[in-house]
Amino acid sequence: MSMFQLSETHEEIRKLARSLADNELEPVAAELDREHEYPRAQVKKLAELGLMGVAIPEEHGGAGLDNLAYAIAMEEISRGCASTGVVMSVNNSLYCDPVMKFGTPAQKKTWLEPFARGERLGCFALSEPGNGSDAGAASCTATLVGGEWELNGTKAWITNGYEANAAIVFATTDRTLEHKGISAFLVPMPVKDLSLGKKEDKLGIRASSTCNLIFEGCRIPKENLLGDPGMGFKIAMSTLDGGRIGIAAQALGIAQAAFDAAVDYAKERKAFGHPIAELQAIQFKLADMALRIDGARLLTWRAASLKDAGGKYTKEAAMAKLAASETATFVAHQAMQIFGGNGYVTEYPVERHYRDARITEIYEGTSEIQRLVIASQLLKGA
Repeated sequence: MSMFQLSETHEEIRKLARSLADNELEPVAAELDREHEYPRAQVKKLAELGLMGVAIPEEHGGAGLDNLAYAIAMEEISRGCASTGVVMSVNNSLYCDPVMKFGTPAQKKTWLEPFARGERLGCFALSEPGNGSDAGAASCTATLVGGEWELNGTKAWITNGYEANAAIVFATTDRTLEHKGISAFLVPMPVKDLSLGKKEDKLGIRASSTCNLIFEGCRIPKENLLGDPGMGFKIAMSTLDGGRIGIAAQALGIAQAAFDAAVDYAKERKAFGHPIAELQAIQFKLADMALRIDGARLLTWRAASLKDAGGKYTKEAAMAKLAASETATFVAHQAMQIFGGNGYVTEYPVERHYRDARITEIYEGTSEIQRLVIASQLLKGA
């Protein structure tokens, strides 16, 4: 398949996700954002269509498609509602993917299948109040006590925290080994001695919950260790490579929604007796927006295709995430300029796209971290 020509399957998934976005997400996105309301009915619909475990094999509860299909679907869903997009992204990329890759057959039965089917929802607990970008500095600890793991510490910025039925939690099991002493654990939610912090009141993606997870002597069975002891950092980094493809696709969806709104508005809005679309100043903006979106989309599809081919894609995922997130911010900004004063009020959607775009340059690795990842890969000759 040429990168420039989607297969029939990929076109079908695009149509399916686009129809859902147009009919069930876009009409309610502003209200969900305004009310900070979790899109429960919409996520249930995603689950029915197999979109909560797109690239997970069918025998493990997923849709059995590939990562390119996932990126295409993520973009369309996020075009309709970026909050619903991030709920989908976390469950697919940050929860199901590592359980699929590192889980035992028994773990996959319990901790993957119902999540890939979308009957249950997962979250990913890596960041802490004192460290975000420094993922190797986990102060949350896990200690073996009488055949069980005891977790202590706080995890921060947990998307889906209030709705999740399980978390992948990264905790230090051996301080002397630094990042090689971090392990990953499958933690049911709710569970005794795990409490949730307040829901964060955020600038954007307000229909998804974000909170702290606070562990105070929380005990989980020994067999809930994901992978081997000390493998946590490797699991986290490998998971974030894939997660960056998901966030790149989310950012593309936000950018496309802002762009579509700007094009429609430019054709309708009149100034000096003509539609503003006839003004060269507006045409140049639209050309720059379209150029950036298409470039970011190709980078995203390339990263997804490399992941599907089983090759190394760390640099390409970072490039896709960096380009797409900065494109989302740029396009939403330009869309607001095209709308003028109308862009600044909640009656029109671009102020929401502007707010939603901003987080894509921060979570799953800031733009600064992406540049460090890209540079380190380049210097290694990757």
